[in-house]
Amino acid sequence: MEKGVQRWVVDISKWDPTPHDFSFALYLLPQRHHSSIIKYVKLEDRKRALVSRLLQYALVHQVLGIPFEEITINRTIEGKPYLESDKAGMDFPNFNFNVSHHGDYVAIASEPLCLVGLDIVSCAIPLRETIPEFVQNFSSYFSSFEWDNILNAGASDEILIEFYRYWCLKEAYVKAIGIGVAYGLDKVEFHHTGWGNISVKIDGETMTEWKFWLFELGKRHWIKVHIVYARKTLIPSCEIRVMYRIAGICCKRSPKVSHRELQENITAIGF
Repeated sequence: MEKGVQRWVVDISKWDPTPHDFSFALYLLPQRHHSSIIKYVKLEDRKRALVSRLLQYALVHQVLGIPFEEITINRTIEGKPYLESDKAGMDFPNFNFNVSHHGDYVAIASEPLCLVGLDIVSCAIPLRETIPEFVQNFSSYFSSFEWDNILNAGASDEILIEFYRYWCLKEAYVKAIGIGVAYGLDKVEFHHTGWGNISVKIDGETMTEWKFWLFELGKRHWIKVHIVYARKTLIPSCEIRVMYRIAGICCKRSPKVSHRELQENITAIGF
């Protein structure tokens, strides 16, 4: 069962491919994915899109043992990737995964039973407006409790970091359940103790089946990068021992590539 619990992260800043190398890695993927990668003008955006898809195929192959040529990954209308296959078997009755990328990092998380959501955020300072002006644009997405915590976090930099932490949690939650951010996020309220013991209330009710983790991946000068993992346990009676070392996830309970240079920069992190 634990084989299905995977957490991988790639630092794409350490991969500087030549055009030939990039094409080689691109053609490891089915042709139908190519247009969604090469549509980007900037190389960094292409790298993020490429590595995101490579991670999905590599993870499915490693966990489920499905040959690459037999793997079919599609997306829901809301954009959540999923494996279109019945080969997960009884050992992985609800095998699902989620991906995220921002800045230098691309990550993927999978679960055999739980719903899983993942988000990465690089705390970039806004260029065309002040931090209070930037944060104010998102006020409607937060509860009054969360908004007070953000505004009272301290200096502008601390306000921005607090904002991104809450935003990252909300993104991971909606990605786990497979809906867009238009969902009533102000009704999804997060509580924590020093950003540990994170819990969520929805419409004022504590959702004990959800678990969240928030971690700092690394720093580049003043930039803090956080990942959130959200996990919802799907089978109340089962206990899953989760080992971890990454930056942010969410999950919930409910009833029921190989390009050598690229591989060298993939860090698999158990969570």
